Amino acid sequence: MRHPSTPAARRTVLALFGAALAATPFLKPSHATASVRAAGLDDPAKKEIAMQLVSSAENSSLDWKAQYQYIEDIGDGRGYTAGIIGFCSGTGDMLDLVELYTDRKPANVLAKYLPALRRVDGSDSHDGLDPGFPGDWRRAARDAEFRRAQDDERDRVYFDPAVRQGKADGLRALGQFAYYDAIVMHGDGTDPLSFRSIRQRALRTAKPPAQGGDEVRYLDAFLDARVWAMKQEEAHSDTSRVDTAQRVFLRERNLDLDPPLDWKVYGDSYHIG
Repeated sequence: MRHPSTPAARRTVLALFGAALAATPFLKPSHATASVRAAGLDDPAKKEIAMQLVSSAENSSLDWKAQYQYIEDIGDGRGYTAGIIGFCSGTGDMLDLVELYTDRKPANVLAKYLPALRRVDGSDSHDGLDPGFPGDWRRAARDAEFRRAQDDERDRVYFDPAVRQGKADGLRALGQFAYYDAIVMHGDGTDPLSFRSIRQRALRTAKPPAQGGDEVRYLDAFLDARVWAMKQEEAHSDTSRVDTAQRVFLRERNLDLDPPLDWKVYGDSYHIG
């Protein structure tokens, strides 16, 4: 998972408006009053929106498909960060991806790095990866099979668990996206800053619709908990992907994440019509 921080180096690292936004009266109730349940985030059109929203924060671009070839060490202690969701050599998800790719296509340009990826897992080391790994990653990204493997691992590890939990909590597309974006950044482990811990922190102050709670109130609590978690790490201290994006949609009561959508990340403006 990728962890950008400052506007000056958006790829190299991941202002707190949350409290002020939480105090702002919610506007435009029309989105929230629809009587028919709209499509979830796994609807193809909604999923495309989700990919663009994450890419605006991770890559400062809506063109998420251009990121299959992306790779660099962003200095966050997780080694190389690469691909459409920021697979990291130090966190295991890059290793899982290359293993999947190699299972499907044994004679690939990245297979020779599997021993090194196993050694550096859990560290920021490039041992056995330099100097050729970045160039070979970009070459692999020209292979449709590798791009498909990235899609499948993104869905297995990040997207599908977020949507499942969001639906179980009775959340619509915006809430499912809030879960997805949190898993992308924090992972779904058991540490105090993981998605699971963020959700538990929110549950201490509000109930999701599946437990009889108000959806807007619960999502506000979840985003508060998400901002708290981001603030615990310097690499995540810019919380604009919540404050001037997800919180904006919540204030508008756009719980179905329906376009048009207008938001900002790191001060840059984005639009989906």
